[in-house]
Amino acid sequence: MAENSSLATALADLGEAAAAAGVDPDVARAEGEAIAATVAEPATGAWEDWSAQTGGDRSVEEFFDAASRGRRFRSGPTPSLTALALARSPEALAYATALSEVCTAAATLGTPTPQVVGNASTAAAAQLAAVRPSPTPSSRPGGNPLTPMLSEPGKRLTEEEMLRIATESGKAVTAQLNAVRDALTRMTGGLSGGLTQDGTTAVTDRSDQPTEAAPPTDPTAPTTPAPPAEAEKPTDPKLPEPPPKTLEELLAELDELVGLEAVKGEIHRQVAVLKIEAKRVAAGLKVPTLTRHLVFVGNPGTGKTTVARLVAGIYRALGLLTKGQLVEVDRSELVAGYLGQTAMKTADVVKSAVGGVLFIDEAYSLAGDQYGTEAVDTLVKEMEDRRDDLVVIVAGYPAPMAFFIAQNPGLASRFRTTIEFADYTDDELVGIFRVLATAADYDVTDEVEKRFREMLHGIRRGPTFGNGRYARNVLEAAVGQHAWRLRDVEQPTVEQLRTLEPEDLVYTAVDDSVEEVVNGPADGPLVIDPDTPVPPPPADPPADPPADPPADPPADPPAEEATS
Repeated sequence: MAENSSLATALADLGEAAAAAGVDPDVARAEGEAIAATVAEPATGAWEDWSAQTGGDRSVEEFFDAASRGRRFRSGPTPSLTALALARSPEALAYATALSEVCTAAATLGTPTPQVVGNASTAAAAQLAAVRPSPTPSSRPGGNPLTPMLSEPGKRLTEEEMLRIATESGKAVTAQLNAVRDALTRMTGGLSGGLTQDGTTAVTDRSDQPTEAAPPTDPTAPTTPAPPAEAEKPTDPKLPEPPPKTLEELLAELDELVGLEAVKGEIHRQVAVLKIEAKRVAAGLKVPTLTRHLVFVGNPGTGKTTVARLVAGIYRALGLLTKGQLVEVDRSELVAGYLGQTAMKTADVVKSAVGGVLFIDEAYSLAGDQYGTEAVDTLVKEMEDRRDDLVVIVAGYPAPMAFFIAQNPGLASRFRTTIEFADYTDDELVGIFRVLATAADYDVTDEVEKRFREMLHGIRRGPTFGNGRYARNVLEAAVGQHAWRLRDVEQPTVEQLRTLEPEDLVYTAVDDSVEEVVNGPADGPLVIDPDTPVPPPPADPPADPPADPPADPPADPPAEEATS
């Protein structure tokens, strides 16, 4: 990505990559805006800059709604990228690269903190990890800066080349951090030249950014034409696409997950039942009608989404699903602003999940009002109509989920299997932290592990504790602190670039609890026990949408309309 590139430019590049890949540009832009918002969310003033870079006149509610939707993209690919990767699209790498550039650009919004840098790093890595590297990515403007450093893309790197790339990439990071510091110096008249006591860094100087890169007010307006297609084609022949993962490979991945022993046992039992069922069918024997839909219950960050993604692949490997993609949604992506619109919105979401698994997080938030009831009724019908090529997994806290399933006979008859996800122990969280760090090419010393255990010991555990999400958040913050610590090192060694130090771990439990609150359901959880927050009463929905939308929004829109 070009140095100091704006979010508007990165979003425009993402639109071009989407068009080349056959992805709806509006869908791609929504993904880009969401991942940018979740990266920049901790930064002071991020909303104003995000609003300006995404077209202007965007409300703070839109920013935080986008940030909430985008949080899942900090640890996994976007739905469009997932679909491209599953289809083995030759444009998947270019789309993943464009998303990673959006992450990098989002790190310059507002007054970033080291945590923002960590968010950007892990979110970009999550997108790029979803696709296998092809010999050469697209050569459009704003391409991955590491690509020119490779003398022979696609070839295994020697130790000398790894050192050269690490040195050059370190210089690039240092240059970006210095640009941030210099910008703050210019803005404050030289009163501040570095990291402040509260850990904030400077906002990138936007005077260097071309004004013509600002997006049009209408997000559907055409962007700058893409370079000729001939210039984007890689010169090297593409490597053969890898075959889909086998059942044995997917089960091995499941078994390698930290903890979750009871979950692993239940998934293996489900696989055994389904394999025998297939053999009985092949033998011409009768088989009972078994529901394949699942209920995942547990606190946040206990691996529910990760296991759901593996279940999608396992069911595909067993021949029960044709594609094996995972479509993850929450209430806001199923419920619309008016009665009647919700059914269409829910049906469209289900359609996108056909051939794979529809994962509905915090599903109990659909209970308690007419909008949610309409979504549930539509979901039950779609599950019946598409039962041969669709699996639905609903997830959430144990008590609210039990009530949610029991109060709807259509759900109770289709969700017979409940899998419980227990909270992780300290040892398991340390293991998760090490796995995440290793996957990101960081080394965790014994001193760093000791520091992480001290942080765990000081945290109050409860329903909103992030579990594995907490470990990920600590690592994201540490990555940002690590980058800032090396900002003045002209030529960092590979060891310096890889090694985290105890002082890099500065993430606090307050940050984790804030994320959990923001990431919760729009209407609050259903009240089942005294420890669960009380939800606000639902607004009375309008019977029918207005014939023509009002020119100006009403002063007090319905609660559901405001959060959709």
